[in-house]
Amino acid sequence: MFAQLREVEARYQELEQLLSDPAVLGKPGVYQKYAKEHADLSELVDTYRRYDKTLRRIEEDQVLLKDSDAEMRELAREELPQLKQEQQSLEERLKVLLLPRDPNDEKNVLLEIRAGTGGDEAALFAEDLFRMYARFAENSGWKVEVMSSTPGGGMGGFKEVVALITGKGAYSRMKYESGTHRVQRVPITEAQGRIHTSAVTVAILPEAEEVELTIDPNDLRVDVYRSTGHGGQSVNTTDSAVRITHLPTGLVVTCQDEKSQLKNKAKAMKVLRARLLDAAVKKQNAEISEARKSQVGSGDRSERIRTYNFPQGRVTDHRIGLTSYSLENYLNGDIGFMIDGLTTHYQAEALKQSG
Repeated sequence: MFAQLREVEARYQELEQLLSDPAVLGKPGVYQKYAKEHADLSELVDTYRRYDKTLRRIEEDQVLLKDSDAEMRELAREELPQLKQEQQSLEERLKVLLLPRDPNDEKNVLLEIRAGTGGDEAALFAEDLFRMYARFAENSGWKVEVMSSTPGGGMGGFKEVVALITGKGAYSRMKYESGTHRVQRVPITEAQGRIHTSAVTVAILPEAEEVELTIDPNDLRVDVYRSTGHGGQSVNTTDSAVRITHLPTGLVVTCQDEKSQLKNKAKAMKVLRARLLDAAVKKQNAEISEARKSQVGSGDRSERIRTYNFPQGRVTDHRIGLTSYSLENYLNGDIGFMIDGLTTHYQAEALKQSG
């Protein structure tokens, strides 16, 4: 590990020289590439340097333990336990930083929420989850843009809502939210006060980039039609809604949120690209052996991952057994502690796999 770290530090120093080279400064594309690599390595190199400095201080204190000065010996004895604890902590962090990086971690997120079993109650909870993720995103300094939505029944909510979340590291923070979210509460229409159980599915997809996925225009069928639902005077007066069908896979994406047909088509294409990329990633993951299923990025979306119990004010993640009794705060976007817990868990699993 330390031989690898020394190589990384040498590369980091080389990049620092390259970034100050006039020849590189005159080539914006090359400079940007080196600057990104430099930024990607900065946390690892900084942690390694702190680790190396801590090791040197430990060695110095161990020498001082034999010093003739009693006061110096006492100072060394007091400082050593703290330094050794810091050494262990930095070593664990270095192991995590050296794990193979998920290439999608820095990407934007396509958030898809769909009401499952539970009818109107599932649609209402789909809206609750969308609001929760939107507030978390905004608190993280990210932008949220609704790409498409299908309203629920007479009680409101969403049958489906798709949104683009744009921000640094969005996918790395949200990728473990994919799965089935179960809600237990008394619906507002329930006269007897009985608790109902409903389900909502959440999918977190990395936004696909143009260079990653080539879509042949001949593989697409584009249909336009009049928008339905809420939307003011333009509804049912112009063919602004767009439906795109990817013929080889049968994937269908619709968008009618914008008044402009061009804007709806652009949004629909963005969603289609992300879904096609996700399908390719899932196909690749299916070919990975069972022994690697616990690694980052290979979770099963179909399993129930979390329960929101309103009578108890409780939210529980079943993958890591983490429970909070601050359900109201959680649904208001205070979900960082859960995301941190999941990240730590999957990093630990990846460390086990890597030995």
